[in-house]
Amino acid sequence: MSTDPAAHGTGSPGPRLRTALPEPALRPRAQRGPGVELSHRARLFVEERAHGRELVLRNRRGTRRLPVGGEPGSGGVSRAVFVDAGGADAERMGPPVPGSWGELQLQDAKGALLGRVVLDDWLPEADALPKRSVHGAQLLSRTGAAGLLAAAHVPLHTVRDGSDPLVAPRPGGRAGATLSPGSPFPLWYWVVRGLAALVWFATFTVLVFTGTARPWLVLVSAGAALAAPVARLALRGWTRLRLGRLAPVAVTARIAPRPAPGTGATVRFCRSTELCVQEHDLVLKDFSGQEHWLPRRGPHAVTALMLVRDRSGRPLGVELRGPDQQIRAVLPWELWFGADDGGWATLRNTTGLTAGERRLTGRGSWPKGPALGLRVLPSSGKEARAMSRFPVTLVGVSSTAVMALGSFFSVVQGTRLLDTHATAAWSAIAMGAIGGALHLFPYAIHQLRGRFVLDRPAREQVTPS
Repeated sequence: MSTDPAAHGTGSPGPRLRTALPEPALRPRAQRGPGVELSHRARLFVEERAHGRELVLRNRRGTRRLPVGGEPGSGGVSRAVFVDAGGADAERMGPPVPGSWGELQLQDAKGALLGRVVLDDWLPEADALPKRSVHGAQLLSRTGAAGLLAAAHVPLHTVRDGSDPLVAPRPGGRAGATLSPGSPFPLWYWVVRGLAALVWFATFTVLVFTGTARPWLVLVSAGAALAAPVARLALRGWTRLRLGRLAPVAVTARIAPRPAPGTGATVRFCRSTELCVQEHDLVLKDFSGQEHWLPRRGPHAVTALMLVRDRSGRPLGVELRGPDQQIRAVLPWELWFGADDGGWATLRNTTGLTAGERRLTGRGSWPKGPALGLRVLPSSGKEARAMSRFPVTLVGVSSTAVMALGSFFSVVQGTRLLDTHATAAWSAIAMGAIGGALHLFPYAIHQLRGRFVLDRPAREQVTPS
């Protein structure tokens, strides 16, 4: 039986990972802001129960269970179909949203779709890799999906085309729903922003096309425009409180980078980046605020450390390797251990992983191909500030720009009422000014703090005597 505190209900799970989940447990891709909570909480695993096995999805919204096996017609998961094909990028207002790298369909004995698993949603280092750079059996292995299906005794079929006869059509409703870590933004935030946008567009249309400035309508419009930045400010506070409660409780060691002089390390890099050795995970935190959780147990765990040297014997970096020698992450030596290699000894001793060395031969480069940890130091302060700012929704900056325009519109409409309805006028002007300030100040503080504090060169790392 699982020791998961949320396993016996559908309510919200406990705030901390106090006990170990059965492995293999799939861990979500790293995200920023409110999405960091998903790295702590969201898991997909197999649980043994008295009546049989179940696939259990746990995320911020609760727990969902899918029975496994059973008699034909019982509705349990009887087979999995891995569609090893990339999905098309989805269009939005702004940069397109990358399509999936492949999905896993969970079907019953008759081939009906019970659930879908988008595999790049469950690959912690997905954002550090080009789309489809990991695919096929390697993708199944890295995410832990292969081990999950083996633990559940669910047979696996692989197809290369979404039109294959084994691929089930997607039904409507809850059946066949995606088993995902969940949205990084909480439901209440979507509701508030959606309602505010709806009310503001409606009142804006009436005020502009009728040419009348009715006091109550101006106040409603100003209130709707103010709701968006207030909700975003509330989300920042909500995120900070939630992440404070989700602090890990079993930390063995925290390994901070000790960059050598001349590497270009910044204050932000030294403050934000660390490798956290926890009881059941290795957590790589980067300058953007993301947390990449790599398991220490199970068939998809990190299994070895490899120190890589160039042909002259100079250390280049450390590889964190998984099954079949897959490189899960790299730690460039000059950035992590260049000023003090004590962190390398701490990493070996606290993880208990097999540590080896290899030397490059010929003209080979290191590492071959993209890997998590290669871009742990931003190329410029501008990039660091862009990647570390509080994330926006899928609508992108367009939503923020429209709501900023809404605050300006509130001030304009308020001035039209000054001669006839002074109280309503000043109220609308005040709401517009406050809304504009709430849009501007967080951005300005982030930029100024980055330029003058965080993105300045770090002091030379000196080994303590």
